[in-house]
Amino acid sequence: MNALEPTVRKSLVGHGVVVILLGMFVGFPYALVVTGSMPGAERAWRMAHLEGVLNGLMLVAIGAAGQSIALSARQAWWLRWLLIVTAYGNVIAATLGAAAGERGLTPEGPAANMIVYLTFMAAVVAVLVGLVLAALGAFRRSQ
Repeated sequence: MNALEPTVRKSLVGHGVVVILLGMFVGFPYALVVTGSMPGAERAWRMAHLEGVLNGLMLVAIGAAGQSIALSARQAWWLRWLLIVTAYGNVIAATLGAAAGERGLTPEGPAANMIVYLTFMAAVVAVLVGLVLAALGAFRRSQ
């Protein structure tokens, strides 16, 4: 088991910065809703904005800490893609939900709600598995 390869670390950091940028762009409609210039649920747009920022930061942090995470090449591949699915999935689902006025909390219609729900569920499963892998690799490295 080795530290995460530089390409994996760079990929996580790069995608993390892109996801943060997406979160920043979602801040524009959030600001319009807050100022009353655009109708919409303030809570939903705030969540969409923060999903991008926080999920992107998670990728940057794990990529930056990659020297402290010992995984096999296959585990590192899974970690990379699970976290990328998580980050983009969360920011996309939250933004679609805010734009459509749907929360995606239950698997039911209308279609927009179902899309938001399924996208969030994919991200939830991916983050749980990905963080378990990252934790195992970090504890393995510390021994």
